[in-house]
Amino acid sequence: MKSSDSDRETFSSNFGLLMTMIGVAVGLGNVWRFPYMVGLYGGASFVIFYIVMVITIGIPAMMTEWVLGRHTRRGTLGAFEIGGFPGGKYVGWFLFFVLLCATGYYTNVLGWVGFHAIGYVASLFDIDFNVSAILPPDSGFESTSFLLQMFMTGGVLAACGAVLVKGLKRGIEKISKIIIPVLFIVLLILIVRSVTLPGAGEGVRWFIGGFDLSSLTGSVMAAALGQAVFSMSLGGTFMVIYGSYLNKNAKIMKNALLTGLGDSLFGLLAGFAIFPAVFALGLKPDEGPNLIFSTLPEIFSTLPAGWLFGLLFFCGLFGAAFLSDVAGLEVLVGGIRDKFGIDRKKAVIMVCMSSFLLAIPPMINFGIFVPWDLFFGSGMQTLGALLAVITAVWCIKRSEVLRELSTGRDKPVPLFLLWWMRYVIPFAILFVGLNWLLENVL
Repeated sequence: MKSSDSDRETFSSNFGLLMTMIGVAVGLGNVWRFPYMVGLYGGASFVIFYIVMVITIGIPAMMTEWVLGRHTRRGTLGAFEIGGFPGGKYVGWFLFFVLLCATGYYTNVLGWVGFHAIGYVASLFDIDFNVSAILPPDSGFESTSFLLQMFMTGGVLAACGAVLVKGLKRGIEKISKIIIPVLFIVLLILIVRSVTLPGAGEGVRWFIGGFDLSSLTGSVMAAALGQAVFSMSLGGTFMVIYGSYLNKNAKIMKNALLTGLGDSLFGLLAGFAIFPAVFALGLKPDEGPNLIFSTLPEIFSTLPAGWLFGLLFFCGLFGAAFLSDVAGLEVLVGGIRDKFGIDRKKAVIMVCMSSFLLAIPPMINFGIFVPWDLFFGSGMQTLGALLAVITAVWCIKRSEVLRELSTGRDKPVPLFLLWWMRYVIPFAILFVGLNWLLENVL
């Protein structure tokens, strides 16, 4: 028997809703990816344009995914079909498989983060612990790295499963209420340590005070827009399933605005925690994806009580990424339950085991991991976001979309917003996709 709308869980409070949604969005996208993207694309120009993109593109796109989820009361499996997208049944299954592959490599990275946190605990007891041993080689095969990744990935999936079996309110929402406030406090502590280092002011100026209009090239703008899509977990998966858990009175526009701003705030806090220290110690900010795995440990090793700050950072990063991993797995669990009506515990076991198997290929080396990330992460996430927007504002009746957007408001939303969602948002997301094709495929 398939899942029915009447027994579908919804959020218990608006605070729980916001903490969960921010937890979904923050993840590795803000504390890991945002700082290294800022480093690669020149600092303040990227940061300012990114914030503009979050407000003008990211938040409205998030609203469309919530509309799709709440209107259909389904996740990826079912939402596109019920929403009226041509071939929606097959689109849903395609995005379901894409996300299943993506959660595998994402959980691998989460395992790397957890291993680094363990390393800082070991250093407290003077235990020789090589944190880089878990990172896959650039090519070939390294048995130590492979076995460590299997162990950590299995442990992370088991922890995610323990949260998922408790459901939305007692599991996901409850842990989000704990992790997000703790992450905020951890980042504030790291910021205080970072900005008080001698020479940290140069890093602050580079991060937010060095805007140069001439540096705002097409590549920088595309990267900033792509980061907005990535960091807000758009893609026709995460936000659609969580949109289906919104109660009928939840204000979509207000909560999307607060979620988008909260998500961006954590990215900015991560930047303030990292770049002042990078400049203070004479290191380079453009290390790319390895910024937190190579540059930050070097920073922490030079600071008094550096083990403590390293432990705080990697534990905070693990917490943020853990919530996103739970969210990705919940998309899969919710989809299976909606489609086949099976018990939640059985669905969780099926999803976690499948995700573990699909995590194995990218464990082998970066030659597999990077293309895996580019395809199942960046590329297909953009495609999913585009399909979700089209389904929400072109396939669902206009009156229904406006009703969903206007719920809880004294006045209906202006028609301009629907026009913006129909014409501007799809082209903006398509621009991100074309840029991805040109830079990473062609």
